[in-house]
Parts: sequence; C-alpha cells; structure tokens
Amino acid sequence: MKNFLAIFMARNKEFYRDKASLSWAIIFPVLIITLFAFSFAEDKPQYKIGVHVADVEAMDALQQQLDIKYVQWIQQDNLPKAINKIKHHQLDLLISSTQSPSLRYWVNASSPGGYFLEQTLLDKSLALPLTLHKELVNGRAVRYLDWVIPGILAMNMMFGCLFGVGYVIVNYRQNGVLKRLKATPLNAFEFLTAQICSRLIISLITTSAIFIGANYFFDTLMLGSYLNLLIVAALGAISLISIGLISACRTSSTELSNGILNIISLPMMFLSGVWFSLEGAHPHLQLLAQWLPLTHIVDAARAVMLDGASLGEIAPHLWALLGISALSLTLTPMIFRWDKP
Repeated sequence: MKNFLAIFMARNKEFYRDKASLSWAIIFPVLIITLFAFSFAEDKPQYKIGVHVADVEAMDALQQQLDIKYVQWIQQDNLPKAINKIKHHQLDLLISSTQSPSLRYWVNASSPGGYFLEQTLLDKSLALPLTLHKELVNGRAVRYLDWVIPGILAMNMMFGCLFGVGYVIVNYRQNGVLKRLKATPLNAFEFLTAQICSRLIISLITTSAIFIGANYFFDTLMLGSYLNLLIVAALGAISLISIGLISACRTSSTELSNGILNIISLPMMFLSGVWFSLEGAHPHLQLLAQWLPLTHIVDAARAVMLDGASLGEIAPHLWALLGISALSLTLTPMIFRWDKP
C-alpha cells in the first residue's frame, strides 16, 4: 500500500504541476459544451424546401406569402444542382419564383415529405393569386447510409493521420528517440518525409479496405469515378498529415499533444458535415467550416460518390486541400525541433 500511495501521489503531482494539461482538462469540456450549444440551439425542422430566387429578400417574401410553417427554407443559387437534390431526396420540395405570380415547383414522385408539402402548397395556392406549374422528378433516394459513409471514411482518416503522426512524434521526443536520431546523418526533411509517406500509404490502404467492405455489404451509392475519389483521399490525407506534423513540431508532453490534437479534430468532426448537413445553418458557422480541411474532403467525396462530379467540379475543394498542405509543410521544417524545448 505504501508503494501504491507513493506512485499515486507522484502521478497526481505530475498532472497538476503540468499547467498546460491542467488548463486543457478544464477548458476542453467548456469548448465542447459551447460548440454543441451553438450548433444545436434549435431543433431542426422535419422537411426542407429549396427556393430558387434572386436574393434572400425575395425568399423571405415568398416564405411570408405562402406561410408554410415548421419547415426549413433554403435558398438555392444553382437550379440544376437543386433539381439533383430533389432526385436524391436531399430536398423535399423545390420552388422557383423567377416569374411572379407564376410558381414552378419540383417534387420527387417517391418522396413522402415531398407529397405532403405539395398538398400543403396546393391548399395555400387556392387562397392566393398564384399559378403553379409542376415538374415531376424521379431518382434513387440517397439513404442516410450513402450520405454519411464519405464522412465516416474521412473522419477515420482524420484521426489516423493526426494521431498517427502528431502523437507518435511527440512520444518519440518525450522518450528521447528524436534526440538519438539527431546524432545520425538523418536530417529533419528526410525524417518528416518518411513520416508523411508511411502514414499516407497506411491511410489509403485502410480507407480503401473500409470503402470496399461497405460497398460490398451495403451496396453504397457510387456514381462517380473511383480514380477521382482516390485523388480526393490522397490529397485529404496529405493535408491532415501536414496538420498533424505541425502540431507536433515542438511539443514534448503527450498529454498536451493529445489535447492539441483533440481541439483540432473534434471541431472538424462536428462542423465539417460528417453527421449532418450544414446547409441552412448560420452563415458564420458555414464560413468557419470552409477553413477546415475535413469539410473539403467530405464535400468533395460526397460530390464524387453521390453526384458523379468530375475533377473540374470539385476543383475548389482540391485547391483548398493543396493550399493547406503547402502552408503546413512549408512551416513544419522551419519550426521542427529534435530535442525537448
């Protein structure tokens, strides 16, 4: 018991004397609670109506005119893409009001939500000077499984790349492995390049295996090119690995490293559209999501898998991933340290 108490007390002192870890243990739960409070401040409506109009004011005017309550109204700038969302049941109803008082609306013949919203729209039009023109759309429904699988694969890649590189390097530094490597002819560039290539191969192999298994057992929707999806995965993995490297350049405490990696990964997991769509969310939240590499990985992968997008159509996401990678990989060799600070 005496030996146990000695180790027990020593470990407790080691923790609370590490001011960074102690502060993180207090601050991190507060950040997560604040994030959830901001993200889920209100319950989401059951149905979604897409509106193709000139501006937000026109959408607000149409919303007040129709007065259909308890639905989410989402402005659509691109009509063909919005119609595609109707095909895949991502929107329940699509309305275009470019020629008032005439309204065109699109509905999927196999959408339950679209059926009820159409009946409500027809009832509302009886009391309003509106002329309705119906466009019937058919298409396979995108199951939630089809929609969420790109996010799950990207999230798994994120954790593997961040912790598989960042945490490991910090552990090397803490245990003196990097100090021994410094005495060899190995330079920082060679060491970091080897870490990137190793984790990239591991990440692509594991992600591909999960994707093949999910596709075989659950018949997931895949409309695009497998090569395009592989390019998205490779660029996404490199961007995440580069962030993991830059987070581990100077840290020598594994507990602090774990906290840093969590504060990087958890906001990405909740704000990058892994589990739910940010369409219709607060504009500031959508803007923040565009700065996260996981957002571009998930959006690009979904575009390829669910919409059959080409490389040209997902080029903005690819350029964003390349920019993040270039910036991180440029800074990493400049601030990397072999020894403990």
